[in-house]
Amino acid sequence: MDEVIDVNEGDIDSIADELNANELNDDDIIDTNIVYDIEGSSLKVDTPVYQLRLTYSRETFYAFYYGEILPAGSMVMVPTRYGKDMAELIGRVYNVSAISMSRVSHIDRPATDEDISKLESNKQKEAKAYEICKEKILERELKMKLVAVHCLLEDSKMVFFFTAENRVDFRELVKDLVGIFKIRIELRQIGIRDEARITGGLGICGRTFCCHSISDKLKPVSIKMAKDQNLSLNSMKISGPCGRLLCCLSYEHNFYSEQRCVMPQEGVRVTYNGSAWRVAEVNVVLGLVKLYSEDGGVMQLPKANFEKKENKWYIKDMALHTMNSK
Repeated sequence: MDEVIDVNEGDIDSIADELNANELNDDDIIDTNIVYDIEGSSLKVDTPVYQLRLTYSRETFYAFYYGEILPAGSMVMVPTRYGKDMAELIGRVYNVSAISMSRVSHIDRPATDEDISKLESNKQKEAKAYEICKEKILERELKMKLVAVHCLLEDSKMVFFFTAENRVDFRELVKDLVGIFKIRIELRQIGIRDEARITGGLGICGRTFCCHSISDKLKPVSIKMAKDQNLSLNSMKISGPCGRLLCCLSYEHNFYSEQRCVMPQEGVRVTYNGSAWRVAEVNVVLGLVKLYSEDGGVMQLPKANFEKKENKWYIKDMALHTMNSK
């Protein structure tokens, strides 16, 4: 849960808790034959629904628009969880049954040249605010790390994203920032995986972080996924720069789980032509199984050569693809 403090000059001590970015799950199945009611307005099934991204936090969400069809890559003005702001349109969603309509917002209008110009000028303010906030954090000796700053385009509010190992009493820091910038200030504590999503970078594969470029949905990843994929359990090899397990481990986990069910596992013993064989290696990607016999024979078979009956594995009476036999 993000820790949020949202204040203005007249009320600098008000504190509120809001939803975390990774709580935006599309897990509700909706009947596409009905007319949806969103914030008091009816949404017909043929109304275009789009997926949008906040460029500063990389969060994605959905919104509809009654006007002309909007092209991918265009910028639009839309209400967000932080306030009314600009978002990038990723593309149109054609299967709305896969998303939760209760979380669909509405696009106010396409962004104008003036909006985009203001967005660029705000980046200078954000850079200055970032440095000032870092100085104040050091002055007050707060155990927190500032990640990013964003000025909302149409709301007089500035959002500061930070990480911390424990809860931080930053009320005095907020007073300092309100006194300097004279606008509403919101401090939002995020996790280290959220930090990687916002800042971006290159993974060990040489590509941009998945959480930054592909999806902002931070799904749970377990060490079991690495074991199922027969990967080295060296934490340096299966962890991302954020220090957590690689998000990509979850992408292929279903494939490995399905293939493991149709292939014998390491250590399984089978009999063929009167000889006992032991499964020594299973290559799930190539669909090959390597076996050793008691007399030193070695052979490699495709998964199609195996079948399971009554919880026991057998080699089918098929032509063997022998790699080496003694």
